[in-house]
Amino acid sequence: MRKVFKNRFVIISLLAISCFQYGWGNTGNQLTMKKQNTSKSHFETATLGGGCFWCVEAIYQDLKGVEKVESGYSGGAVKNPTYQEVCSGLTGHAEVTNITFDPDVLSFKELLDIFWEIHDPTTLNLQGNDVGPQYRSVIFYHDKKQKSIAETLKKELDHSGVYKDPVVTEIVPFKVFYKAENYHQDYFSNNPNQPYCQIVISPKVKKFRKEHQGELKK
Repeated sequence: MRKVFKNRFVIISLLAISCFQYGWGNTGNQLTMKKQNTSKSHFETATLGGGCFWCVEAIYQDLKGVEKVESGYSGGAVKNPTYQEVCSGLTGHAEVTNITFDPDVLSFKELLDIFWEIHDPTTLNLQGNDVGPQYRSVIFYHDKKQKSIAETLKKELDHSGVYKDPVVTEIVPFKVFYKAENYHQDYFSNNPNQPYCQIVISPKVKKFRKEHQGELKK
């Protein structure tokens, strides 16, 4: 009997260890959740509109510290809008890029410095030949810190003399981001020979890469 009891004790002990390791039972779940919480990503999100999202996406994808860039729509009242609906200019949405970044490598301030460099923030609802409210210059801030940084930088830019006209970039709270259709994602990378890419995006990307070589991914 003692030998049987001893064997059962060993089996129960092994099961307890397995539960602890793999999260079975309440105690295991609590420990597993605690581990997950301590390893939460410290990435942040920036949501920016600076004209055609194909252009903005292509620039930010090159930068060190940027984990993911998605093209989509934000700022309007229509739920789950299509590209055609946004192009009508009647949805209230802007074409935006949702940028997931590592603030230890690339700060929100640095993201905005680049943002104001790669488009004209003084033209209202207009970027080159792209016309309409969907192409407006806009920053959708995700928290008070982002709002403060954006407002400060906009004020500094306005008084710097870089532009003769006032900066019209909107700074508004983020509400929701609708990811654009799949064919819009990685558009420049997937369609380098498309006329718009060759004429508009490619020159911007080449210039940016030349001027920011030390900030680019290998």
